[in-house]
Amino acid sequence: MEKSSVKKIKSVFYGLFSGLDRQLGLILLGLAATGFFTFLSSSQNTPVLITDELRNLALSFAVMWVVSRVPPKWLEMSAVWIYSIGIALLIAVAVFGLIKKGARRWIDLGIVIQPSELMKIAMPLMLAWYFHKREGIQNAWDYAVAAIILAIPVFLIARQPDLGTALLVFAAGLYVIILAGLPWKWILPFIALGVIGILLIIIFGSTICAQDVIWPLVHNYQKNRICTLLDPSSDPLGKGFHTIQSMIAIGSGGFFGKGWFQGTQAHLEFIPEKHTDFVFAVFSEEFGFIGNLFLLGLFFALIKRGLAISASAPNLFTRLLGASVTMIFFTYAFVNIGMVSGLLPVVGVPLPFISYGGTALVTLGFGAGILMSIHRHRRLVQS
Repeated sequence: MEKSSVKKIKSVFYGLFSGLDRQLGLILLGLAATGFFTFLSSSQNTPVLITDELRNLALSFAVMWVVSRVPPKWLEMSAVWIYSIGIALLIAVAVFGLIKKGARRWIDLGIVIQPSELMKIAMPLMLAWYFHKREGIQNAWDYAVAAIILAIPVFLIARQPDLGTALLVFAAGLYVIILAGLPWKWILPFIALGVIGILLIIIFGSTICAQDVIWPLVHNYQKNRICTLLDPSSDPLGKGFHTIQSMIAIGSGGFFGKGWFQGTQAHLEFIPEKHTDFVFAVFSEEFGFIGNLFLLGLFFALIKRGLAISASAPNLFTRLLGASVTMIFFTYAFVNIGMVSGLLPVVGVPLPFISYGGTALVTLGFGAGILMSIHRHRRLVQS
């Protein structure tokens, strides 16, 4: 190959990836590679699923690249539109959405999409825009308006019902509100109520679960998840099956794991949803405690780098947006690992870049692209 051709290829390659944060990119590639190798085992080399996963990963990174090229100012100007479109789609889902497994969460627009996934990005965008406009003049009314902005999509998603996604959207918005300067005197009472509620559930939950009573404001399936968390053995072949089998898989992995493709719980079909929500159980069984340390290290590095990018962002909008997106990654990982380990109720939350997925993986790619955009355009402004 001629030197001129090599230079042209290098020039094109440099142009495609210039400005991207190398540290963040390497961390994401590490997570994606770890997820893909785990997926090969959990899917038992099913060609169709492997093709789909490769396509989803490619699409996620393509979305990340495109968004990284979008100036944060454009994201700021489009925040209200993206939020409004998300709300309109959620209302459309409530009116004529598709019903699958007893839930109305999808809508057919030529392709079937899940609009609630859009709100994971639209919510921090909208609230970051709102507080940026109110910078320096915030008062109690501003936080009340922010709470209303947050409550509308959370309510629409929760009634689908989709408690897992509703909690993620709520967390995404709450991070922005807290980081925008919500006074501690307003935060501490809610923390106290949460701690008291958890203690009451731990102390009296098993007794209440043993009684056939209706819990106010709680669906039966949500009650069952809480009761199963407290005592999975109460229904080992039914509601507690997921939790019990995933905990067995994690424990059987030991220190070094059983080896790639050697996990008995996964390959003997004891782990349900083994390549989606419960992929961490498969990973733990095959790679053990050492593998878990490696995976947790990648997530720690992702969060650390995301917060570093946010801290050096040029204005309040980008700081709030970057930090909230980073904390969304943390929430995904914390909730998924917690539920698979039997520490949290089972909810439909994937493990970022590890679980098989379509819309969720694209949403994560969009979030990573936002961090890349903040980093890239901060450098352009400085130069």
